[in-house]
This record gives sequence, C-alpha cells and structure tokens, in this order.
Amino acid sequence: MFLAASVIVFAIYFGNVALGAFAGAAFLGDVGEMLVLFGATVLFVVAILQKEADRKDKNGS
Repeated sequence: MFLAASVIVFAIYFGNVALGAFAGAAFLGDVGEMLVLFGATVLFVVAILQKEADRKDKNGS
C-alpha cells in the first residue's frame, strides 16, 4: 500500500516537472515540489521498512 502511494505521489511530482519544462504551466511552486518529493521519499522508506519487517517475521529472526 505504501509503495503504491509512493509511486502515485512521485508521479504527481514528475508530472509537475514535465509540465513546467514542456508547457511552462507547473501547478506546484518550489516549496510544493519539495514537500511532494519529501512525501514520496517518506512513503518509500516506510514501504521498504515494512517489507524488511515482514521478511524478518517470515524467517523467524
């Protein structure tokens, strides 16, 4: 779930960058871009830590 959310939030960031570069119509400012990218990073880290915890539980460590 967190990995999918991370991909969606990163796609929003990428879409904003692409619109800004090609159409000159970015919908987020600098601070908004930073917050969206930070959110994607946090969601990705949470997803990786969850997968690591699941793997530890499965191996019995």
